[in-house]
Amino acid sequence: MMQLAGTSVLLTGAAGGIGAALCAELAGTGVDVVAVGRDAPALARLAARGGAPGDGHVVPVTADITRPEGRARVLAAVAAARAPLRCVIHNAGVSRFGLYAEIEPAAIIEQVEVNLLAPMLLTQALLGRLLREPEAALVGIGSTFGSIGYPGYAGYCAGKFGLRGFLEALAREHADTALRVLHVAPRATRTSMNPAAATALNRELGVAIDEPDAVARQIIAAIRKGRRRLQLGWPEKFYTRVNGALPALVDRSIARQLPRIRRHARLAAT
Repeated sequence: MMQLAGTSVLLTGAAGGIGAALCAELAGTGVDVVAVGRDAPALARLAARGGAPGDGHVVPVTADITRPEGRARVLAAVAAARAPLRCVIHNAGVSRFGLYAEIEPAAIIEQVEVNLLAPMLLTQALLGRLLREPEAALVGIGSTFGSIGYPGYAGYCAGKFGLRGFLEALAREHADTALRVLHVAPRATRTSMNPAAATALNRELGVAIDEPDAVARQIIAAIRKGRRRLQLGWPEKFYTRVNGALPALVDRSIARQLPRIRRHARLAAT
């Protein structure tokens, strides 16, 4: 069982829904959180919450991790942390719901940069530090859409599929070390990343939506247990396995949803 209290955790996307919940949960159990994001006021609010004696500190770092200077700022904050870095959680993510032909190129680029390239480059910069620790964890917060390609999310799926493959390869590359690599795939979660049209589609399709606090608790429990994979939600666990073995069955299921998906995706563009 991995002990996180008394260590530092690097958390990207700390100002968002799952990120803020992770930050609060970690700090409340004695972890120092290097909280990275682009929303400086939100990060400042996280750092100012305070807590009981023995709680960890939240060190806010305003940085764009898709830029070299942003990643350099993150690395400097990690180097200055008072406790050893034992865990990195790549939680930063962006999504653009809409029909792929109608998404502007800049949004496609951003989704790949934030969801895949930035975690890869930060991991490379921090890997040596993690491998020197007696135990360490590298965590990527992916998505169910990193296992199931879904209409309206082509750019997002590309980044999350890539993140899953990257983490799986890295886990196997370091299987004989003390580093544990975990890929977490949440299902729909109640965060501000979801536009109104996507929320309306989920409601129409009867998709269950998780609360960020519940997701955060499951992620931290998986880190402590040293798990390598965590898919959240049912029937999502079932569908991801079916998609891997018999994708044609999922093709037919999603095809029946396609008219509704297109209608809501076009509303997202208006």
